Amino acid sequence: MTVRIGTRASKLALTQTQQTADQLAAVGGFPVELVRITTEGDVKTGSLSQMGGTGVFVAALRDALLQETCDVAVHSLKDLPTGAALGLSIAATPKRVDVRDVLCARDGLKLADLPHGATVGTGSPRRAAQLRATRPDLNVLDIRGNVDTRLGRVPGLPGNSPDAPGDLDAVVLAAAGLERIGRLDTVSEFLETDVMLPAPGQGSLAIECRTADAPGGANSTGSQGVLAQALAALNDDDTRLAVTAERAVLARLEAGCAAPVGAFAYRKGSMLYLEAVVCAVDGTKTVREKKASDGLTEIGATLLGIEVAELLLAAGAAEIADLAAS
Repeated sequence: MTVRIGTRASKLALTQTQQTADQLAAVGGFPVELVRITTEGDVKTGSLSQMGGTGVFVAALRDALLQETCDVAVHSLKDLPTGAALGLSIAATPKRVDVRDVLCARDGLKLADLPHGATVGTGSPRRAAQLRATRPDLNVLDIRGNVDTRLGRVPGLPGNSPDAPGDLDAVVLAAAGLERIGRLDTVSEFLETDVMLPAPGQGSLAIECRTADAPGGANSTGSQGVLAQALAALNDDDTRLAVTAERAVLARLEAGCAAPVGAFAYRKGSMLYLEAVVCAVDGTKTVREKKASDGLTEIGATLLGIEVAELLLAAGAAEIADLAAS
């Protein structure tokens, strides 16, 4: 049995999918092959918010699973809509890597050192809002393109091609993506979560499959269960709890993919901690709440996320931001 693993065709997607494929093959003892899927987000131009948010990277992969063009799909978890997909399950969330956003700036500048009016590029309303909250004097621009394209817009970064435009002072990206493609040498500063809370699920992958093939599904026992067993082995329980809490914040806020919402959860000892933020897009107003729970189950994590979302709403989150933005 060859397990077909669906992936977007970008450098980052192929890298993280190949790493996942190698792990599945090693654990399950079966051959794997990558199936490249072109998504709407890979074809269209313009800002993510204009295209309908990060969900545009997901729909084609899910269709491929349902049509049995592939058996497993690997997503960046932050791209997945919070609503359930009929017939599909998130079968595994492997151990999370660095959740932080990073600044990649010319001349190794830190955020505090960027000159007044410096141009900073990002495709994320969440990052833009938190940048403006910290440095309202910056000129934050909406940009598109893969990781290498974005890095190419900052002059002098290691690994940039000689003909890269170099027309920005800095860009903000996810540390996880740079780590996976080996470009952490471009980072001038890791932005701590007290400055910039990450997107819910950032730094985590979601391995999705048909529900029948997932651990506990109809095909999860006997000879058909090899894939389910391999998927279960790749799942990291602490990561699952954290991202469940973060995504529950989004779901309770009924927040679209382009809403300026950040969230970060982590387990420490017998407690699960969660902090979340909602920002006005122009950075002038911010609501931030945190809470902890000893409910170390998916239900407990979900309830924690709902409770933090309720605190945000009570503090006026819906008044300062368009939570339905997508």
